[in-house]
Amino acid sequence: MKQILLLTDFSQNSINAIQYALHLFKDDTCKFYILHVKSSKAFLSDDLVMSGGQSIYDSILKKSKQQLLELIDDIESEFKNENFTFQKLIDYDGLTDAINQLKASYPIDLIVMGSNGVTGAKETIFGSNTINVIRNVDCPTLIIPEGFTYKKTSELLLPLDSKDTLNSSTFSELLNFAQRFSDKIHLLRVEPYQKKSEEQGNDIKHIKALIKDLDYNYYVIDGVPMEYAVSCYTQTHAIDLMALLVQKENLLGHIFTSSSTSKISNTLRVPLVVYHS
Repeated sequence: MKQILLLTDFSQNSINAIQYALHLFKDDTCKFYILHVKSSKAFLSDDLVMSGGQSIYDSILKKSKQQLLELIDDIESEFKNENFTFQKLIDYDGLTDAINQLKASYPIDLIVMGSNGVTGAKETIFGSNTINVIRNVDCPTLIIPEGFTYKKTSELLLPLDSKDTLNSSTFSELLNFAQRFSDKIHLLRVEPYQKKSEEQGNDIKHIKALIKDLDYNYYVIDGVPMEYAVSCYTQTHAIDLMALLVQKENLLGHIFTSSSTSKISNTLRVPLVVYHS
């Protein structure tokens, strides 16, 4: 049984991500944990008024429980899948702290969340919550862009920098995901300083040993920054899912802290699955 954590703030963005996950895993037996996290900083004056004689905590807890129940009722009615079970969870904490505490109690296989771009900043593709989860929670994470409608994945892109290796358990995990949900994987080795890395020399050997039942392309691009390489590749190929092998402040930090965010926006408009090294 797969155990999947679905994050929701009851926005259409998060509900869209949940629907994507339910479509993606429709043929699996899954237990979905639907987590709503509300920081005390987010308490509104309306919450104080509506609390009446109750404690503020009890009042907001009741409201959140009701919203979660209604959400679960809606998705059960829509999908009608006997292999799905749902457990509602509410926490009042920082988002990443809440997720890490949950992971300590349940064997979570995958986190699914929507991207949360900052209002009024169109160049910001992923908001702070998304970035914090990717950086601070050691668990495979699938991020669904706002407004993205589910469709079967055909072409998956995996960019690689000089520190990424294909001879790793992390790549094997990703490859299992790709073989299950994609028809083809594109491996893009980017060498921004025109210097051949040790891993580049080993790539073909690892590809032949590991990739058996999946079509693939392998390319090396020299002398181009990662974000430019990714942007150009996604504009010239029918990529509908992107993957990253994330190390501390490695590829992820390079892409998301770049001032050229708008130049890779085409890449980040497709779902992104992240695996941590």
